[in-house]
Amino acid sequence: MFDGFWNNVFRYCRYFITTLLGVALNAFAPLIPLFKRPVTLVALLGLFAGTLVFISLTLRAMLGLGTI
Repeated sequence: MFDGFWNNVFRYCRYFITTLLGVALNAFAPLIPLFKRPVTLVALLGLFAGTLVFISLTLRAMLGLGTI
């Protein structure tokens, strides 16, 4: 009954990782041409950094981890 249990567990982990990679590649593929121009590159990197800072500050405030 449990002959291939660990084999199945590792196959599901591999399936999950490949699914996440596929979603990430399809999500970021349209943005690759925008990185060729310096103006849009700076704008997209600023937007990405601003989003990370916003999420970080929001989570810190929600969890009470530190003063803002």
